[in-house]
Amino acid sequence: MLLKIHHPNTHCEGSIQITGSKSETNRLLILQALFEGISLKNVSNSDDAKVMQQALLSDQKEIDIHHAGTAMRFLTAYFSIQKGRETLLTGSSRMQERPIEILVDAVRQLGAIIRYTKKEGFPPIQIHGKNLTKDTITLKADVSSQYISALMMMGAKLESGLTIHLVGKITSIPYIYMTLALLRQIDVEATFKDQTIVISSGRKTKVDRKVVVESDWSSASYFYSIIALSRKRISNPSIILGSYRENSLQGDAVLQEIYKKLGVSSIFKDDKLQLKLIRDFELPKTITLDLVRCPDIAQTIAVTCLGLGVGCHLTGLHTLKIKETDRLEALKEEITKLGGAIMVTEKDLTLLPQKAPLNENITIATYHDHRMAMSFAPLGLQIPMLIEDARVVSKSYPDYWNDLKSLGFVQEIIG
Repeated sequence: MLLKIHHPNTHCEGSIQITGSKSETNRLLILQALFEGISLKNVSNSDDAKVMQQALLSDQKEIDIHHAGTAMRFLTAYFSIQKGRETLLTGSSRMQERPIEILVDAVRQLGAIIRYTKKEGFPPIQIHGKNLTKDTITLKADVSSQYISALMMMGAKLESGLTIHLVGKITSIPYIYMTLALLRQIDVEATFKDQTIVISSGRKTKVDRKVVVESDWSSASYFYSIIALSRKRISNPSIILGSYRENSLQGDAVLQEIYKKLGVSSIFKDDKLQLKLIRDFELPKTITLDLVRCPDIAQTIAVTCLGLGVGCHLTGLHTLKIKETDRLEALKEEITKLGGAIMVTEKDLTLLPQKAPLNENITIATYHDHRMAMSFAPLGLQIPMLIEDARVVSKSYPDYWNDLKSLGFVQEIIG
């Protein structure tokens, strides 16, 4: 679906209810499958969460997780300990290009039986579930935090628990802390000190636990962008988001600090988050951010800076090369089409301050990546533009286009 989008700049205010965090939901769905007595509220309605739910409920020998990278990683560990079950875990053509070798090697260290059915180091993988008796593993720390989280959750079900020794600089620490906190929330003893994670076996109590999933902070990033981009165009824009906590488990909650640098205030009241412009604010010429702990918001920040004419240097982005697409190259391609000057390496991005107006009526390619569609759409406040494959947003945020419409964005389906 090709979607044309623009904003008449008359108003931009409203209340948006974003469903639960995809990251929290997928972790809790795994833990719910591993342990009895856990009920969940406000789960994500994203495609990724639905794929995870379907996979965990399926008794089929072949599980297709399509584009869901989190599901591929978490389910690799999960199915490895389902004694006597044979599972072929596969995905889309892009998923079969995304490496899984580091996680497979780690689970094999514990005794798992996994083999590649096509290309070595990549899905699909054939998993023979069994009891794993080893309880210690050493892993490079600069890998995707999802590998580490997958092992942590699996470790809670091993007979002797699991000790994970991390070597080197740790990537995306907030996501490890999120997994740690969720394990503790369901009564699993878990610690993370220095470079060592220790997960105890089983739950301390058999008390039923009802867990309410906080709304998704990465989805909130697009509304931070909308408020920032409305400067000088809309009088007193205001967006209220629910349900959010100031002290969140989600690493992307750092948006509060980042967008304060771009003139957006975050006001919390009764589990609601209100976004407004900071009055009499002078935009910086450029900002420098290390996003190693929150790489998923890099696209939104880069596009916001483009629209504001602010330069940015974003580092810590090495994991973006193996997402739904190579996000760094995709950003470079689309920002260049709009008239921006951008340079990327294997792990960072530099955008020069934009002086000339952006090119109008440009078609933004999304590369089967939900975040490409959602991060560029707020520019509709400034210029009319077209978004290719607009339905791709359902991967993480199915209600996105309807929510933008409620804020005054005019949309037209072209084809």
